[in-house]
Amino acid sequence: MILTRTAATFAPPVMEARRWLDGVTFPPERPLINVSQAAPVAAPPAPLLQHIADTALTKPEAHLYGPVLGLPELRAEVAAQWSAAYAGEIAPAQVAITSGCNQAFCATLTAIAGEGDEVILPTPWYFNHKMWLDMQGVTAVPLPTDAHLLPDPEHAAALITERTRAIVLVTPNNPGGVEYPAELVRAMYELAKSRGIRLIVDETYRDFDSRTGAPHDLFGDPDWQDTLVQLYSFSKAYRLTGHRVGAMVSSEALLAEAEKFLDTVTICPNQLGQHAALWGMQNLSQWLAGERAEILDRRAAISDNLPQITNQGWELQGAGAYFAYMKHPFDLPSDQLAQQLVQSHGILTLPGTMFTPAGDQAGKDTLRIAFANVDRAGIGDLFARLATVKA
Repeated sequence: MILTRTAATFAPPVMEARRWLDGVTFPPERPLINVSQAAPVAAPPAPLLQHIADTALTKPEAHLYGPVLGLPELRAEVAAQWSAAYAGEIAPAQVAITSGCNQAFCATLTAIAGEGDEVILPTPWYFNHKMWLDMQGVTAVPLPTDAHLLPDPEHAAALITERTRAIVLVTPNNPGGVEYPAELVRAMYELAKSRGIRLIVDETYRDFDSRTGAPHDLFGDPDWQDTLVQLYSFSKAYRLTGHRVGAMVSSEALLAEAEKFLDTVTICPNQLGQHAALWGMQNLSQWLAGERAEILDRRAAISDNLPQITNQGWELQGAGAYFAYMKHPFDLPSDQLAQQLVQSHGILTLPGTMFTPAGDQAGKDTLRIAFANVDRAGIGDLFARLATVKA
């Protein structure tokens, strides 16, 4: 039997979880609470919708192939805003626009790693990162995190071999919600720099970081482009998930390698989505601040409701951006518990087993709650239901 690239990895977890809903009915008094996916389900704000419509009607070039690395105006806007936000120097030529942040990760790894190479992923990891490494024949080296879901740079250093090509950080973290301290990110950067490997920092959720100011100072290093690759998504900020617009920031040389991949896979990013992202960056800062405030309030609602379940043994390991990561008190493995919660309590969540290596006990003990689409009242209902779980 020939093992294909796709057969080397597991089925998409979110799609698997959705199948748990098949044949299950939810009574009106207990509707489904879906905390399985971290993506906004509402449409973009009305002014942005109007801009997308106007662009479709008045810009014929928006329906044609564009530059492989993205619209020059959008690349320049990212470079300018990021340079100001991170107190660094980023040139437009060091920015590429991609078809979503997942593609930015895929392009980066294709450009820096080959079959048999290794990449260090803190666990719990973002499952799509693991899936891409599997399909590329690149070994994902697990880096276990502590009780607060923070990775240890010294432990990471011990895992580096001659085949290591990168360390990957996601901050604010998916699935854990944790915001990595600036000094931790800096320590990982210095480690990668000293070993001649890349530090990939996925900042998909940077717009919802609870901290003021820059979350790290890496762009202040004059040689940042030799080590750092920053990834970003416009999907979460401007509700553009279906338009697939992301970004990667790195050296011109690495982007030239990534361009080969991008040209082969999509030729160019979605043109309407890029125009929407550019308009959003230039016009929706106040609106985005309101979105951030709402997400921060939902994060606060997690803490406010936590006492309902802590006396039963539940533990909150991390919370931030769109996520809360919970340790459950039951002997039942989380993959079984999560399926039981659908039928018994009308809760769809993802088990920690989807974010950890097979057999990892930490994965069996945890659940991810994605609260981006559940308001404060819904979070209260969620915790009230969790308080009645007996497994």
